[in-house]
Amino acid sequence: MKISYSWLKQFIQTDQTPQELSLILTNIGLEVESLETVQAVAGGLEGLVIGHVLSCVQHPNADRLRVTTVDVGGPEILQIVCGAPNVAQGQKVVVATVGTTVYPNEGEPFKINKSKIRGEVSEGMICAEDEIGLGISHDGIMVLPEDAQVGTPAKVYFKLEDDFLYEIGLTPNRADAASHLGVARDLAAYFRTDIRMPDISGFKADEESLLIDVKVEDTAAAPRYSSVTISGVTVKASPDWLQNKLKVIGIRPINNIVDITNYVLHDLGVPLHAFDADQIKGAKVIVKKCAAGTPFVTLDGVERKLSAEDLMICNAEEPMCIAGVFGGKSSGISDTTTNIFLESAYFNAVSVRKTSKRHSLKTDASFRFERGTDPDMTVVALKRAALLIAELGNGKISSPVSDIYPEPVKPYEVDVNYSNINRLIGAEIPAEEIKAIIIALGIHVAAETADGLSLKVPAFKVDVTRECDITEEVLRIYGYNNIEIPSKINASLSYSSKPDKEQTQHVIADMLTANGFLEIWCNSLTKGAYSKAPDEAVQILNPLSSDLNVMRQELLMPALESVAYNQNRKTADIKFYEFGKTYHLIAGKYVERPRLLILLSGNNQAEQWNQKPAPVSFYHLKAAVDAVIGRLGIATYQLEEVKDERFAFGLRYFRGDKTLVSFGAATAADKKKADVDKDVYYADFDWALLLDLVRKNKIVNKEVPKYPAVRRDLSMLVDTDVTFDTLKSIAFKTEKKLIRNVQVFDVYIGDKLPAGKKSYALNFTLQDEEQTLTDKQIDAVMQKIMHNLAQTVNAEIRK
Repeated sequence: MKISYSWLKQFIQTDQTPQELSLILTNIGLEVESLETVQAVAGGLEGLVIGHVLSCVQHPNADRLRVTTVDVGGPEILQIVCGAPNVAQGQKVVVATVGTTVYPNEGEPFKINKSKIRGEVSEGMICAEDEIGLGISHDGIMVLPEDAQVGTPAKVYFKLEDDFLYEIGLTPNRADAASHLGVARDLAAYFRTDIRMPDISGFKADEESLLIDVKVEDTAAAPRYSSVTISGVTVKASPDWLQNKLKVIGIRPINNIVDITNYVLHDLGVPLHAFDADQIKGAKVIVKKCAAGTPFVTLDGVERKLSAEDLMICNAEEPMCIAGVFGGKSSGISDTTTNIFLESAYFNAVSVRKTSKRHSLKTDASFRFERGTDPDMTVVALKRAALLIAELGNGKISSPVSDIYPEPVKPYEVDVNYSNINRLIGAEIPAEEIKAIIIALGIHVAAETADGLSLKVPAFKVDVTRECDITEEVLRIYGYNNIEIPSKINASLSYSSKPDKEQTQHVIADMLTANGFLEIWCNSLTKGAYSKAPDEAVQILNPLSSDLNVMRQELLMPALESVAYNQNRKTADIKFYEFGKTYHLIAGKYVERPRLLILLSGNNQAEQWNQKPAPVSFYHLKAAVDAVIGRLGIATYQLEEVKDERFAFGLRYFRGDKTLVSFGAATAADKKKADVDKDVYYADFDWALLLDLVRKNKIVNKEVPKYPAVRRDLSMLVDTDVTFDTLKSIAFKTEKKLIRNVQVFDVYIGDKLPAGKKSYALNFTLQDEEQTLTDKQIDAVMQKIMHNLAQTVNAEIRK
């Protein structure tokens, strides 16, 4: 948010320099992100002076040029060649002398040099208003009044002063500070001084010739609606002072009416809207919601389809404006407007926020309405703007103020206790100081005891509703830097359960990251269409959109959206992981479940000059899953083929009736919903269960074996439905003491084998911790294994 230093000083009297004020603003909670010197006119008119044209004759070599002599108050008279059709002897003009840099409205700045134009010397430039940023006209040079003093710097003549611009990082809860008045309120509380409000005492209706009937049908969405009319207005350029105010804060002047509404918005923080009263059909204004699908053309020329929840400002026949967000094309102010209907309202913040998001419209007005405006300022702002329009537009106020306010917003009633405030702040602030700060902030003290205060918080402080909010307000003004850091350090010993959840998560995250995975954080809000168990979905009561109307029940679908986002941007090789929660409504109770998702897509090995791309497969995913399970020290579990509609195919690791992890290929239906057209493999871990198993694990330390391990290979034919896990289990049951590991290193299924058979090649690692194994011992173990394999799964050992 941009705040002007000189503008602030219209509200408060202070001798603080801009730099000093910057530190104060930051210390009281309005962080100044930047402070810069700004000029309402680019270049600040430096080097431009007031001159007097002494002579003006036809250029001897050019029909459209004149050769002039100009007195600029210096020791020498300047000869300047000018092409303006209106230049004449005796005029007072603005002159850019040699060496001056000129900043035109359009194009790049340029430097004035002494030169020859068609053979005649030119020692400067007589300026048009658009050439120096003082206007838009290029019909000719600027001709000043006769009383303009020769030699006066243009900056002085036009009363152009440098200003200082604060860029304040306004937090969402500080809607009360979204204006110069709001910032001035905080400064006034800090300095314990008064605010100088604009004088609106002269407001009165000059006549009652233009009456517009106003009706508010939806008072919940529009609790207060104020309006007035102004007749006989002339729409024209704003005076310099108003244009300069807006230019400093980065707003382009348009015309006097629009500029006044923008000025009051940034002055008092109240958005206003001006309608062409002659375009209000039936002389009626109705604040209501229209039928869904109603077409409406906004000020930017775009036709939008209205929602049944959009609050509209309508005339007797059609909508004219999206309330609090954006005006309509046909009812706005134009150059031919003579009569104005001026609106100042207090709209429901939630209603405006939903409409703004629904139509992707962000304006200065919606920014403030979404966060909460001051319902008590609507009439003040209305009168302020009406007086300015009457003054700068030569109009007359032609109706009394219409103020529809059926249920006035009441101040928040908050009780505070001095001891609680001091406890939260961590310092002893005298009760009188606390009370003085609260009063300085504009908060009314309704009752007082020795222990605390009963307060009525004004409506403009939308975020101050509790004792802790009052404490924050007191601390801001008292000063964070005034709270001493204690020199004493208190320490306590506390029992923490094992394992450390955060540490365990970091261990797995580090491992996955080291193996090329990227961590993602997906939104916990997602589409209801993704739900596979709608009855257990946690619905959002007040969703911003249909795309964010339920809490996610699985991590997969938001992650698939991330896959699609990356693949659409030519990042097709995906290795993601996410620690997150899923949300469920089970038997009337809300349940949160910690999960870990691992996801692969694209190529596991990128294309290089010496290697071809290698796409990811189920086995790359299985390696990652086994790495996680192994790193957590979980050694015993069962596995089976997954039987879950969430997977096209895959495996499940489980203990008893509890699933540790399910992993496999994403289904075509899920990929289609997220617009993913490549293979995706993912694993879904029950993170809470894994942590519980880690907690139960006992760490056993063993010496490194002194005796060597040996390996034996075994090839066999088995039925195609026999799994490696079955063979591995038989081996360990045969010899628990000596077998250390069993691995498969070759699988073959082909035409050369009998029907229904496949070939497995396994290697067995054997080791004795007490002695070196002999061939006789090894052969005995292998014979037992071969026997048991033949007896159990009808394995045929191949030699």
